[in-house]
Amino acid sequence: MAKWALITGASGGIGQCISERLAQNGYHLLLHYHTNQTAASHLAKRLADSYGIQTEIIDSDLTDSKGAAAISSSIGGRGLEAIVLNSGQSYHGLVTDMSDQDVQEMVQLHISSPFLLTRNLLPDMIKRKTGVIVAITSIWGETGASCEVLYSMTKGAQNLFVKALAKELAPSGIRVNAVSPGAVKTNMMGAFSTEDITMLADEIPMGRLAKPEEVADAVEFLLSEKASYITGQILSVNGGWHC
Repeated sequence: MAKWALITGASGGIGQCISERLAQNGYHLLLHYHTNQTAASHLAKRLADSYGIQTEIIDSDLTDSKGAAAISSSIGGRGLEAIVLNSGQSYHGLVTDMSDQDVQEMVQLHISSPFLLTRNLLPDMIKRKTGVIVAITSIWGETGASCEVLYSMTKGAQNLFVKALAKELAPSGIRVNAVSPGAVKTNMMGAFSTEDITMLADEIPMGRLAKPEEVADAVEFLLSEKASYITGQILSVNGGWHC
């Protein structure tokens, strides 16, 4: 039977690595994106050609209240074996500098839309009594960060969403976990200078930023049967930073 997985934010650096890892494991993929259609299309074609899987891209703005419904309606009758909630964006600045719209969009993207999307897709998983959900959260959801207060708040909410949902779904045979990365070497670090990144790496006990592939390794493990008795956990991938 075909295994289907949905990955939100699939066109980003971490999303692309996760998508490739799932393709290597035989999943057919529903690849969500919003602004980067070119990257999503190239990813879908490359994975289909390389691994002989089916791929489909889904465009939806998860900062909009209707974004989750747009993805849900695109799933059709395909039963999902895996959901990877990976969409996200950070905001760096003082709390007092944030507009109401900034706040609304960040809360919608990180809390409301993942909740609504999961709620919409759960009935089929519960009916089949199978499935795994993995959320990509953040080290700041565990420790908090100055000048990223709202981002920290929303990522902390994701961690508690994972813990609570895991308890609710365990009797249905569905596992729910999170991967909580520290600093990861992706395009999101493009706003930092080389000097800033060097100083950041010096703060990390392992002396470097994570590779996106290392986040994908953790997701692959949590989706696999090797993690069959693991649910409600936040797996930190941070090189010992802020432990």
